[in-house]
Amino acid sequence: MALRCVYTDLDDTLLGPGASLFRNGEGRFTLLPARALEACHRTGCEVMLMSGRRRSQVAEDARLIGQTAYSFEIGGGLVIDGEENWLCDDFNPRGTRSPWELIEESGAPALLLGAFAGDLEPHAPWHLGREVSHLFRGRVDIDAAHALLEAEGHRGLRLVDNGAISGGRRVYHLVPAAASKPAAVRAHMKARGYAPEECIAIGDSREDLGVIDLVGRFFLVANAPEEDPRAERTEASYGDGFYEAVIRSLAELHSS
Repeated sequence: MALRCVYTDLDDTLLGPGASLFRNGEGRFTLLPARALEACHRTGCEVMLMSGRRRSQVAEDARLIGQTAYSFEIGGGLVIDGEENWLCDDFNPRGTRSPWELIEESGAPALLLGAFAGDLEPHAPWHLGREVSHLFRGRVDIDAAHALLEAEGHRGLRLVDNGAISGGRRVYHLVPAAASKPAAVRAHMKARGYAPEECIAIGDSREDLGVIDLVGRFFLVANAPEEDPRAERTEASYGDGFYEAVIRSLAELHSS
């Protein structure tokens, strides 16, 4: 059996500090992530990026590594060989209005910013130019946020914790409830005809862990703050951990 696809997060997974493909956890130059990508290319294994980043950013990263499929803004959008797919249900684009604009019109972003004033703020400047998710930073109780959204009639939205940043803060995406990295991975697997045992996923956040039941193996890189007994933990961090997960999977599949 061959490894046919690697689903990977970008920041703090494939990419190291400073969002560099060529920096490891100690800030030193590394070629291991590129070598893992080369190994995937040589074996005919696709690499699909799944990220909370804006479409333009993920598209450029996918182009740089020679891939034609990627998901952006926590799976709200999926592009496969140039074909655009929206996974936002009631918040799919309407005319010229994007999912981001529809969420803005709902009043939910203002509701959260008002209710959690001092604990939640726009994640400037990355909150600009988005098509799906409203991007925040701070520290809030996710359950309390969801209870507030439901109480105020916003059941079609959810607040996603997408990992830690400096100062003890975390990054949050307000997205349609239907949008997620697992939804994007599921749609991509169906389009490509991949079986779970032919795929692995690599990540560092709670949202990444949502993919774990869709693939044969899931790896958390060493720097990931999350824990899950079902996930395999790499010894190396960031892109070097990505290399470890890919090479281990390729070697073990080849020997089986």
